[in-house]
Amino acid sequence: MSSRRDYYRDPRAPKANSLVPGGSMLVVDDGGRILMQRRGDSGNWSLPGGVMEIGETLEECAVRETKEETGLDTEITGLLGIYTDPAHVIEYSDGEVRQEFAVTYLGRVLGGELAVSSESTEVRFLGMDELADLPMHPTVRLRLAHFAEQRPEPYLG
Repeated sequence: MSSRRDYYRDPRAPKANSLVPGGSMLVVDDGGRILMQRRGDSGNWSLPGGVMEIGETLEECAVRETKEETGLDTEITGLLGIYTDPAHVIEYSDGEVRQEFAVTYLGRVLGGELAVSSESTEVRFLGMDELADLPMHPTVRLRLAHFAEQRPEPYLG
């Protein structure tokens, strides 16, 4: 796994040379807590998700990545938003500089067992009040804010 560095609204950010669709899920349990993972590469808390593979839909990608990263079987219940901000780029050690292209779905748990993956150090359901002081990328905070607003329509941006 190559190392990565996120840039967000940073004038020193390298120019993007890649665009890869990714899907993530904001999964809520019966108590209103949100499924979060602590990334092994940055230590930041994040929603489960990853990049789309050839032969699958973006929805299948989000469900697969959530299973791989958390151990839980989920289903999509809605769309939180489409996030394609060119001011958010991710630089990888192999020279790839990827512009953000992520679709975040809403979801719920169908089954499975909560488990840490090779990409994370912790996986937990957390209440909105618990998330305020945790380390996380500003774009993840944006998604959480959009969820908290209970928007009638998905975010498009």
